[in-house]
Amino acid sequence: MKGGLLHLSAMQVASLRIIFSGLVLLPTAFKHFRHIPSNKLLFVFLSGSLGSLIPAYLFCIAEQGIDSALAGVLNALTPIFVIINGALFFQSRTSANKVLGILIAFTGCLLLFFSKPVLSESSNMLYVLYVIIATFCYGINVNMVHRSLAGIPSLQIVAVALTLNAIPALIVLVFTGYFSLDLGNKDILLSTFFSAILGVAGTSLASVLFYMLIKRAGAVFSSMVTYGIPFVAIMWGMIYGEQFGWKQVLCLIVILAGVYVANRKVRGAVGT
Repeated sequence: MKGGLLHLSAMQVASLRIIFSGLVLLPTAFKHFRHIPSNKLLFVFLSGSLGSLIPAYLFCIAEQGIDSALAGVLNALTPIFVIINGALFFQSRTSANKVLGILIAFTGCLLLFFSKPVLSESSNMLYVLYVIIATFCYGINVNMVHRSLAGIPSLQIVAVALTLNAIPALIVLVFTGYFSLDLGNKDILLSTFFSAILGVAGTSLASVLFYMLIKRAGAVFSSMVTYGIPFVAIMWGMIYGEQFGWKQVLCLIVILAGVYVANRKVRGAVGT
């Protein structure tokens, strides 16, 4: 996202991300579109919108006001919203150890945030709100996929969802003036290249793997992969010269402890 935003607007980067993700999966979408029941098509489209399209715009806009590491830490709100949205809209029940584990892991993320003053000083509440809204969308999508699309193969869902959502993304791209730019300019090409990588790897491939995880491991556990994002965010921060010390190590240990608690088998318990 940062590479794309060097020479393109947030709306253009997000649109290109979804368009490239839809293009790479277009052959698969054509092949499997007829296999998706007509009464599930709306859910598939909404899954693409809530899980990819809307968050793509929200995160790109947020990246203009906060750094990537902070956005990565805030993304760890996703499991919390999976539980909240599951209880509010999907009548789902979550075991006590999962709730406890998620709270521990989220506490670790908060401590990680406050342990790095650079992150808290650079925060802009409006941009932070964009990321929170995106994680709220993720929470609804994870529950919807787990509840309403369980019988459809993950690759089919992702391919059709992203291909359909590439249409509104293309409309946005046109109205943002992307095709009026000098598309032969090396800077524009570079940012377009970064946006393409983001779409192919960060959206299409990642979505297929994530939807497979939702189906095999359940909504709450699959959402906990977001707790790996702070590790990645800090890794990139170290590469670019950010400070990383013992406080951050302790915070990451707390996060891992929460993941362990959430997935610990409780003897004699049902549905843990």
